[in-house]
Amino acid sequence: MSRRPESERSDWTDLDLLTREEAHGRLLTEIADTDVRLAELGAGDEAERELLQRRLSALHEAAEDLIGPSGPTDQQKN
Repeated sequence: MSRRPESERSDWTDLDLLTREEAHGRLLTEIADTDVRLAELGAGDEAERELLQRRLSALHEAAEDLIGPSGPTDQQKN
């Protein structure tokens, strides 16, 4: 058995957990930043535009999965 002694165990999982609302807020910030980057792209940056649009789609999907389209439910708040 290779269990670490208590003094060597990492407690990061207890300290670094985000609530669903905190994670959702960070996703919304990233969505806004990605929207700005898309708006700043020139006409010749089609490959970059495609990558950013895919990223934006994935960010929207992740945000919706966390909170849902109509906001948090009572079950998600707990």
